[in-house]
Amino acid sequence: MHSIVFLDRATLAPGVRVRRPAFEHRWTEFERSEPADLPERLAGATIVIDNKVALRREALRQLPELKLVAVAATGTDCVDKDWCREHGIVVSNVRGYASHTVPEHVFGLILALRRNLCAYRDEVRRGAWQAARQFCFFSHPIQDLHGSNLGIIGEGALGQGVAQLARAFGMNVMFAAHKGKTGLGPLYTPFDEVLETADVISLHCPLLPETRALLGMAEFRRMRRRPVLVNASRGGLVVEEDLERALDEGLLSGAAFDVATAEPPPADSTIMRLAARPDFILTPHIAWASAQAQQALADQLVENIECFARGTPVNVVR
Repeated sequence: MHSIVFLDRATLAPGVRVRRPAFEHRWTEFERSEPADLPERLAGATIVIDNKVALRREALRQLPELKLVAVAATGTDCVDKDWCREHGIVVSNVRGYASHTVPEHVFGLILALRRNLCAYRDEVRRGAWQAARQFCFFSHPIQDLHGSNLGIIGEGALGQGVAQLARAFGMNVMFAAHKGKTGLGPLYTPFDEVLETADVISLHCPLLPETRALLGMAEFRRMRRRPVLVNASRGGLVVEEDLERALDEGLLSGAAFDVATAEPPPADSTIMRLAARPDFILTPHIAWASAQAQQALADQLVENIECFARGTPVNVVR
């Protein structure tokens, strides 16, 4: 009989139904777990459900009965996949569940920045409308999306979803070629050209050694059109200290992040200092988290486990 342990159930909203797999098993779940908890909580586990708890080889080597790590997300950087591969442990993830929710969140952020919605909301609260003594006032620039250039870094399902919405707004879409790479074909615009010509840049690539610190001061200085930058992918893609400097120097018109290098970010971190700025929006890694998307994730998660138990694993991460 399988022993299934869910390490961090609180990473899904309470209203999301995680049904029990349709085979004999023992189910244990914890709201959250720390690395020090793992030896006791995972003793005897054959299947682990994990979203963000780090499963490194120091912990994995203490789990001789473990057969499956079912990641309750698409990103699997929380798991030492090399160790799992070397020891016959299957790692699965959840795919395609966020194809609507992430692009919609991204466009909420883009619209908020391009139209300065947060700044106008704050001024109305402070009484600026009454002080203007007319039917409207113009303290911040408002830019249309129609006719502007969108540079997308990352050409997967989420990047494609953002592109689809962008075209509906009448934007010109460019998919950036991989940084430092050439010869990727006519569907891609050279990376530096995207930086130089985009009015909006949206990040949708995984955090890998070659994408870590993808954008820093050298890249910000190439952004001739003072774009807005949106990151609903991974925090480590952008050097946060350089982002602050770029905003200070006016190299960007604004930025909106749904992710941070450390999550949750320390109160004294650069990104929390940025969050106090009128030209920066920070949301708490919830672009993926519509009610519909979370339920689709939970359903697919359990299907992955059931397929593994039947001997036909799916969504296996290599």
